[in-house]
Amino acid sequence: MKRLLLVLVWITGWLTGYAGDDKKEQDRYGFYLTQNRKITRIPFQLHSNLIIVPVFINNSDTLHFILDTGVSSTIITDPEAVRKMSLKYTRKVKLSGAGEGGQLQASVAIDNVINMGAMRGAHQNIVVLDQDILKLSEYVGIPVHGIFGFEVFNNFVVTIDFMRKELILKQPTTYRYRRSHGIRYPIMIQDTKPYTDVLALVDNGKTMPIRVVIDTGAGHALLINRRGTGDDIRLPDKVIRAQLGRGLSGVINGNLGRIQKIKFGNYEMENVVASFPDSVAFGMKIQAGNTERNGNIGCEILRRFRVTLNYADKYLVLKPVKRMLKESFEHDMSGMELKARGTDLRNYVVERIIDDSPAAQAGLEEGDELLFINNAPAGQLNISEIYKIMQKGEGKAVGLIVRRSGRVFFTEIVLKRMI
Repeated sequence: MKRLLLVLVWITGWLTGYAGDDKKEQDRYGFYLTQNRKITRIPFQLHSNLIIVPVFINNSDTLHFILDTGVSSTIITDPEAVRKMSLKYTRKVKLSGAGEGGQLQASVAIDNVINMGAMRGAHQNIVVLDQDILKLSEYVGIPVHGIFGFEVFNNFVVTIDFMRKELILKQPTTYRYRRSHGIRYPIMIQDTKPYTDVLALVDNGKTMPIRVVIDTGAGHALLINRRGTGDDIRLPDKVIRAQLGRGLSGVINGNLGRIQKIKFGNYEMENVVASFPDSVAFGMKIQAGNTERNGNIGCEILRRFRVTLNYADKYLVLKPVKRMLKESFEHDMSGMELKARGTDLRNYVVERIIDDSPAAQAGLEEGDELLFINNAPAGQLNISEIYKIMQKGEGKAVGLIVRRSGRVFFTEIVLKRMI
């Protein structure tokens, strides 16, 4: 943890040093690398399979943004993060996306500066939600202040090194593909999102190619939209109902099940956990005229590769991490979903219990607070670490000390693979 803090402090100091940039650079528009750099490296955190990057808007303190290929605008999801800034608001807008809720109210602020390491976006518009409806920090387990992505990927060749937890941004004119980088596959950029046709589902010897969005803002492995496909894509025989995630319009509910095998380019992965959203939750994100889209591929798969996205030349490069390709796909084996609360987001409250799950059998209820996990204070773990404990070792017992309405008690969850 100390090492991470030192890195963030160093980044802050580095950015401060650019306050004296000459007027020529300050007057530039759009996204670029400062001091005519050709490349920059930016550390990131990976929480709940989401890429969290340090961002500065105007003269702000460090903000934490999700890097999301699927979002076209820079969105401040936590308006408190910019409450004290003198932003130039021009108009109100309504946002909608995946989820079962309604539209979100937001304001557009013009002429802002966005910094991420040596990357700068000058004279940029940002969208600020009126309220932090999404509560992303509670689900990710660290402060999350916003989401952005398209402009970063559209202006640079971006390599995501999940093993080093590092982004590498290069000027498109200076990037040269080499075979040592991995295997290259074509992509299409449509409605600011990158699509690929190199993914296929394999079931009982039948191979079905599907078109998916490469979605770095998704923590799951694979999401499949069955709407409009008839019986071509069927639900697995064994599924569980689950809250699959959150979109701009709220909670996404649906089913979880396993795909026998998938092919992603030249690579095969077996028993992949896939999400099948209810159409009411996912349909809003499918644009009219874009009926060929069958879902998205998220970071649970992408993190098994070193990934390069080149929007300018419309291709994706995948370099596998061999030991990660062999790692099995697992889902939570406890049957409970948590929220992180408190000023430090280290108080964990049960938000939802799946019927007949190990958590239900252990007597846990919604609203219970986890105090200890296997004799360790829950506050010493982040939410990703807790979920990892709950994903590994079918039949393993996890001891919990729980507080409910002022009463403290002990219980034990016996983990079970439910899909």
